[in-house]
Amino acid sequence: MTGTDEAVADDDALYVLTAVLLTPAQFPGVLGDDYPAACEALGLEPYAEGYGLVLGQDSDGARWTVVVDDVSLVAVAIASWDCGMEYELSPDDGSVVGALPGWPLAVAVAAPGVPAPHDPEPGPEADGEERSPLSPPDTDVWGPAQRRMGADAIASQWADWRDQMDDDADDDSATDDAPRPQTAGPHPGIRLALAEARGYLEDPPPPGRIRSSFAPGDARMIRADGPGWSMVARTDDIAFLLLDEVPGEILPVRRGPELPGLLKALDAMAVRPS
Repeated sequence: MTGTDEAVADDDALYVLTAVLLTPAQFPGVLGDDYPAACEALGLEPYAEGYGLVLGQDSDGARWTVVVDDVSLVAVAIASWDCGMEYELSPDDGSVVGALPGWPLAVAVAAPGVPAPHDPEPGPEADGEERSPLSPPDTDVWGPAQRRMGADAIASQWADWRDQMDDDADDDSATDDAPRPQTAGPHPGIRLALAEARGYLEDPPPPGRIRSSFAPGDARMIRADGPGWSMVARTDDIAFLLLDEVPGEILPVRRGPELPGLLKALDAMAVRPS
């Protein structure tokens, strides 16, 4: 996704490269298990209305994440870019909550006509108290952030991962090194994660710990997280679990007699995009 097609013109300008929403119903999983945790990672108050995060470069090429409270503006920009349409995202100064050095997510593009992306230098008045620049997590290691990123990726590409699981079941001879769902040998962590997900029905978790979004047909896509686990599921299909203790593995959970009811109940209490 790209924003404007014009280079940065002055020292205060931001060349917008991409943007994401930070709301109870939709936020980058890399930031936390729930909305309050994601806000805390950025030093923000967890306001119910949420924020937009605008990622770009200044005229020196430095990376900045600008936080705005005009969520609708950012949502329209993202929707336009997703449809392949041009949209110049230029938040009004009055909507800017703050600017954070660095980017919390990896951005594959860079602004033309300015130096390569780099972290901004601390200001002369920082006195060593300026926060460290944001940076995406290391994808060469496995931990909570990488686990949540993996679940987000499955949710956004459900059909591909679902088809891959079916292909693996039909072809046991596959030997390439690409990540694959684990289709045999149920891990004990699955039972614990499902039990904790059921526990949410009695003791509701913080906002955003369970999210529900659109899926084809009458189904909903469920994203839920807990200590050491992430779930992505469709209410009319199976679930996938990712566990901290099983690096890089995607563990499918067949529907069986209990999963449909659990997913329906989670959907009923989940936060949904407005």
